[in-house]
Amino acid sequence: MNSILLFAGTTEGRQLAEALKDQPVHLTVSVATEYGETLIAPADNITVLHGRKNAAEIEALIQDTQAQLLIDATHPYAAEITKTLKAAAEQTGTEYLRVLRASEQADGCVFVGDTDAAIAYLNGTQGNVLLTVGSKELSRYTAVKDYESRLFARILPVKESTDAAFALGFSGKHLICMQGPFSEELNEATIRAIDAKILVTKDTGASGGFAEKIRAAKNCSATPVVIRRPDEETGVSAAECLALLSKRFGIRRKKQITVIGIGTDGDRTLTREAACACEQAELLIGAKRVTDALGRFHKPVELAIAPKEIEAILRSTDVNRIVVAMSGDTGFFSGAKKLLPRIADLKPLVLPGISSVSHLAARLGVPYHDAALVSAHGRAINLPAKVRMHARTFVLVGGERGVRDQLLLLCENGLGNVQVAVGTDLGSETEAIERGTAEELAGKPFSPLAILCIENPDADAAIVTYGRSDGDFLRTEVPMTKSEVRAVTLSKLKLTKTAVCWDVGAGTGSVSIEMAEAAEDGQVFAIERNADACALIERNKRHLGVLNVTVVEGSAPEALFDLPAPTHVFIGGSGGNLSEILETALLKNPAVRIVLNTVTAETFAEATAAIKALQLKNEEIVELNVSRSRKVGAYHVMTAQNPVCIISCEGDGADA
Repeated sequence: MNSILLFAGTTEGRQLAEALKDQPVHLTVSVATEYGETLIAPADNITVLHGRKNAAEIEALIQDTQAQLLIDATHPYAAEITKTLKAAAEQTGTEYLRVLRASEQADGCVFVGDTDAAIAYLNGTQGNVLLTVGSKELSRYTAVKDYESRLFARILPVKESTDAAFALGFSGKHLICMQGPFSEELNEATIRAIDAKILVTKDTGASGGFAEKIRAAKNCSATPVVIRRPDEETGVSAAECLALLSKRFGIRRKKQITVIGIGTDGDRTLTREAACACEQAELLIGAKRVTDALGRFHKPVELAIAPKEIEAILRSTDVNRIVVAMSGDTGFFSGAKKLLPRIADLKPLVLPGISSVSHLAARLGVPYHDAALVSAHGRAINLPAKVRMHARTFVLVGGERGVRDQLLLLCENGLGNVQVAVGTDLGSETEAIERGTAEELAGKPFSPLAILCIENPDADAAIVTYGRSDGDFLRTEVPMTKSEVRAVTLSKLKLTKTAVCWDVGAGTGSVSIEMAEAAEDGQVFAIERNADACALIERNKRHLGVLNVTVVEGSAPEALFDLPAPTHVFIGGSGGNLSEILETALLKNPAVRIVLNTVTAETFAEATAAIKALQLKNEEIVELNVSRSRKVGAYHVMTAQNPVCIISCEGDGADA
């Protein structure tokens, strides 16, 4: 079996060891410490050794393992060991391969050539210093004046390192023992806790958390001092190394697909785990805006948005480590919803991002666990209904008129006084949040990339039961289904949130309005042949702020032919065409739910005969007798209303 000797000690080294697990090679991994040994997953084909080795010991190890290839995946700043490994490989005639970590770009830093230069810089400054350079060279920093009071060292929590630090006089709060990776927030908290004015670090690349340290220092107005890498090396990335090993040793590499959310800004809000996935990737797939945001990783890119296009790339490419990048969070109005079922057999790893809702809620200092979350990106939404029912509503919008159109919608439907916070370009340098009422903000221009947080303190007053008071509706001589009858009728309809409803013979629109309020994400078509009644329904829509009712003027069944298939039908008036109306509804949807009301014996007879002829199922008949009180002098007298028969049934769905 082919033999490989790997000197690890970095994230890249651990990645190579993991990729070679159970492959047709024998891998010997050499790490410096016992702690490093614990990070390598065990396998039958992997031997792990710990302890620092000199040139003679390395040459002996090469001979003992009969290594055909020596891979150097040691730290970018471990110049001496790299020099020793090269010499040992040359001495034994063994092929040598250096694995490099990509360097990071950073502005506003003080760059120094080496540790001595960093010490000289510190001796010319004042203030506390956070050292994030590891424990190996900690002894050299005792040359800094007043180091015991000025310097705070962050090192690994292993005995070898802590013992050395204690011996040098680092103790108490001046010794921070933690295992990375460290987020920007944790770095920032550490800098503020010790009141550091200077951060000393090395260019450890993305997998070493370099960018997070630099951003944290700048956020705290601390000066980042960066020790440059040793002389420029030649070598390959971890991904390129794996590709070479795959061709040479017949390693069967399984595709590792990671679907990530990049948050609100690909550089500032990318999670540590997602950043590592991008650093290791051989290919990035996504929309241009998303892949541009990940430009710092300098990876090959395939532009694709549609799930079908992304799937085709994933299945056809020879690349093994692939990142599919989505804007925001993978679980919040993301393209991941349609993509993941298509590639389930590829077993992708899904990593969340920071959604725009989470970002804005944090900026505003409000929770969002009980808020309504909706998107107006390329879709129509019934925003007034959402706002009336929820104390807090978050709305994703897009386009030049996105914010304006939604705010005008609120104003036109009696909600101009609700409080709105408009967040634009969240996570970027141009991030802005503006607050005001919907009416105050409706006339202002906003960036297309925006999200609204709408507060409605009166949401708890919204009625959630059927049977609005008759007085809620504008009235004329047009007939209206009264409150009590309406309540029972609507309960028998068994409406759903996304129902598509027909109200045939809509009259004033009282049933249509309440249908629409129940089916807040659905649509109601109010069919009425009387022009005055149609005008009254339109007035009631505006009066009660209900959007999802479309008035259709005409006689049934002709007026029904071009309508979408209904899930629910209410028939309050048929004009003598009851059988034809039922047939039309069943033709559109054989499983439709139907409720019809009758007040005359003739209509009742026609209805029951039609139900029998059409073989409708689950027939139920309720006769509703309602009496209302009226005051006569000092007394209340009950006055009976016309009895109403409420008949409910549904199609058998045979042709559905």
